[in-house]
Amino acid sequence: MTPVANESIENKFSSLSTEEKVSVISHGVALRLSEWKKRLFLAESKVRFFEEKYRKSLVELDAEGLPDDADHEMHEDYIMWNHWTEALEKARKQVIDLEMIAAYGVQW
Repeated sequence: MTPVANESIENKFSSLSTEEKVSVISHGVALRLSEWKKRLFLAESKVRFFEEKYRKSLVELDAEGLPDDADHEMHEDYIMWNHWTEALEKARKQVIDLEMIAAYGVQW
């Protein structure tokens, strides 16, 4: 979004009544929380898949290092496992932050 458009949106939002601002934010939080919970579920399932496949956590694998005889598939899995672990942490943080907003409500 361009700075002019962003400023315009902020001005429009500021002109809303307090009740309407609370409603917009509350609905937005509910929608985003739902989206992030879906992402969290997906990331958890992907990480769990790799943990079950290799019978260890990524932390354990990092400590041990990849085996000398690791094949191409294991290298690809390692890359994806790292990706999904990062995605899991990001989703977990977003869910926690949005749940706090939802729990406390909007203060004006």
